[in-house]
Amino acid sequence: MSHAAGLVRTTCSSGSAPGTGPGAGPLGASSSEGLLDPVYPRTHAAMLKVAQMATLLIAFICVRSSLWTSYSAYSYFEVVTICNLIMILAFYLVHLFRLHRVLTCISWPLSELLHYLIGTLLLLIASIVAASNSYSLSGLVAGAVFGFLATFLCLASVWLSYKISCVTQSTGEFCSEYR
Repeated sequence: MSHAAGLVRTTCSSGSAPGTGPGAGPLGASSSEGLLDPVYPRTHAAMLKVAQMATLLIAFICVRSSLWTSYSAYSYFEVVTICNLIMILAFYLVHLFRLHRVLTCISWPLSELLHYLIGTLLLLIASIVAASNSYSLSGLVAGAVFGFLATFLCLASVWLSYKISCVTQSTGEFCSEYR
């Protein structure tokens, strides 16, 4: 009785590793079975995204629950923190539900890199403006501090996204989605 050879992938697209997917080995040996990725929440990238979402939410709540000294400064801060939080949650869910393997027409590492570059810059500006207009009000100062902390975490994600999307392509290194 002969056994048919499984499908072997030799290239790496955005987010999918070689040898994964339907028919990539013996039945049940593929890590892509099921809706959720059980490994992703324990990776450094996922934990960094959760930390970013938590600090952005705390910064939003601190500013939202305080008396404002400048409406335009703090409404801008709120918009930037909530938009960043929603986008980070979207990227977290894309990786958690393995949508990056289904939607291969989008370069997910490049999309994430661009989001973090733009979002980090806007968050840095919003945090500077919020800190300069806080006038020693504890809630506004705490919101600005958490904004700066979220900026630092987003900078770490920019570095990791750049490392994954650009450095591995230029060196020809094996492409992995969990670094």
